[in-house]
Amino acid sequence: MNFPPAIAAYFDAEQHRDADALAASFSDDAVVADEGAEHRGRAAIRDWWQAAKTKYRHVAEPLDATEADGATVVHARVSGDFPGSPATLTFVFTLAGGQISRLEIG
Repeated sequence: MNFPPAIAAYFDAEQHRDADALAASFSDDAVVADEGAEHRGRAAIRDWWQAAKTKYRHVAEPLDATEADGATVVHARVSGDFPGSPATLTFVFTLAGGQISRLEIG
């Protein structure tokens, strides 16, 4: 799949379990919305991701991507230690200045 560089970096860091590289794909004031909570800023996003990795030991495998309303929508198969695994989740990425400014996971 051909992703914008920041989204490619996000999924590459996810696969390599690299929290610092994952956080670096976001802008300083980025927001991640996941499981009913919002995480704002690189440090909070890094902490959120590490906590989720520890809890679920998940892996996200992108299946497809489309552009809609100024966002990149990626469907990914997520497998790990959670009920219903594997599940297909929707990742909605908004980019600004070449970095991820918002990510909504659902």
